[in-house]
Formats: sequence, C-alpha cells, structure tokens
Amino acid sequence: NFGIIYGMGARKLSEELELDNATAKKYIDSYYARYQGVQNYRQEIVEKARKDGYVTTLFNRRRYVPEINQEQPRLRAEAERIAVNTPIQGTAADLIKMAMINIHDQLKRDSWKTRMLMQVHDELVLEVPEDEADKISAMIRQEMETVHPLKVPLKVDLNMGRNWDEAH
Repeated sequence: NFGIIYGMGARKLSEELELDNATAKKYIDSYYARYQGVQNYRQEIVEKARKDGYVTTLFNRRRYVPEINQEQPRLRAEAERIAVNTPIQGTAADLIKMAMINIHDQLKRDSWKTRMLMQVHDELVLEVPEDEADKISAMIRQEMETVHPLKVPLKVDLNMGRNWDEAH
C-alpha cells in the first residue's frame, strides 16, 4: 500500500511480492483504478513541487526537492517520491514531536515518575512504574490522539512490557 502511494514501480513491487512484472503492474493499475484520489494526490503534489521547488507539511515545514526537475529519470523519480512522502511522513513527524512536548510538559507538571526514553519513528517508548501505568496510558492516548484536530482521527495503540521487544 505505502510503496504504491510513494511511487513504487512494477519492478520493485514484483521483487517485494515475488511476482512477475506483468502481475505487479496489474496490481498497481488496479490500485490506482480503485483509489483514484491517490493518483490525483500524487500528481498534484509533484506538480506543485515542480513549480515551487519544495513541499510542505501540514504545519508549513518545508522540504526542498531541487532534483524534481532533473532530466535524469532516476534522480527525478527519487525527488518525486520525496515530494509525495514528505507531506505525509513529515506531518506525522511534526505531530509526534508536538505530542512529545505535551507529554513531557504534563509529566513534569504533575510530577510523574514516568520518563520518556525515546522515539522510534511513530512510537514513543516510556519507562512507567506499574502503579502509574493505567493513568499514564490514558494521558498518553489523550495527548497523542488529540494533539491537533484532523479530518481523519488519529488512533493510538498502546502496549506494555518489561522491555521494548516484549511490548511489541
């Protein structure tokens, strides 16, 4: 799904799924036929990037894509992938950082023993005393799901374990 959205071609999809190129191309064509908005979104973002030389996240953080008008197909395709990916992944990065700030402030303000240890992509790892687990879970879910109003609701999965591996 994400590979196609970000511009994965039939060759790469065929390698990933261990299919022949023709079948992979049919998958991609079927995907775009079913989800026409995805193709339209891709085209709009790439056209805007060609015109402006950059793309932005929801919060107007810019990422310049100077290779977007390159004549070399490989460089241009990579720039197009970046242009399509950045508004989505960049906005997700902005959102989690905003949530981290809110969570940190609340942990400090309310004198919790819980400590935020690290961020890994779209997840946070915290060290939580057992007696705080229920209340901290509710607070974290609230902060992460309501960090910014969006048309599509953010949903958070919470897991616990004695270590990161166990939590997965």
